[in-house]
Amino acid sequence: MKAIIYCRVSTEKSTQDTSLTRQKEELETFANKHQFEVIKIIEERHSGFDVDREGIIEALALFKDKQAEALLIQDDTRLGRGHSKIALLHELRKMGIAVFTIQDHGEIYLADADLMVLEILSAVEEFQRKIANLKISRGITRAIKDGFEPHKNLSNLHLGGREKKEVPVEEIINLRKKNLTFHEIAATLRGLGFDVSKATVHRRYKEYMDAAEKQTKNEW
Repeated sequence: MKAIIYCRVSTEKSTQDTSLTRQKEELETFANKHQFEVIKIIEERHSGFDVDREGIIEALALFKDKQAEALLIQDDTRLGRGHSKIALLHELRKMGIAVFTIQDHGEIYLADADLMVLEILSAVEEFQRKIANLKISRGITRAIKDGFEPHKNLSNLHLGGREKKEVPVEEIINLRKKNLTFHEIAATLRGLGFDVSKATVHRRYKEYMDAAEKQTKNEW
């Protein structure tokens, strides 16, 4: 199993150098003992209460790219403290990453309270996904009912369902004329492959309307 070793201390003090070195050496020994293939060793000096850490973000990026399947740490406090630890554990669980610690002599042990919070977070995310899918489905159904034909109108789509980076302004205007809200328009376009937000839809619509108004004034 490919793994990343992550070592962390909370300050820049030179007295912490010994701790970083010890963590690294002990984790390398742990990896050899359990036959992990270490692809990266990350050493970081940053507070564990902060989730925005360059080292841990690098590790998450490597995991997202499927370059490793396990994270090796000295103990759970090296991953983080407080809410940041829970947030990172949740993200790692979503990616299917196993976390091993020297302290637990194997996979990380989580207290019942931590497990409960992680289960709640997973349930909330699943609920939010279902709500988002429902809104997309409702928006598309409503648009089609009002005469919208995505297979004819969405000229910006490539074959194979891949989209251009441009936002389909013409379709935003068409859907707005059918009395869809900006939220519903964004959800509908996302369901059709366009990565757009409500704010982007609103901005592009306003830009179009401002340009149209300016052109009308010039014609007069």
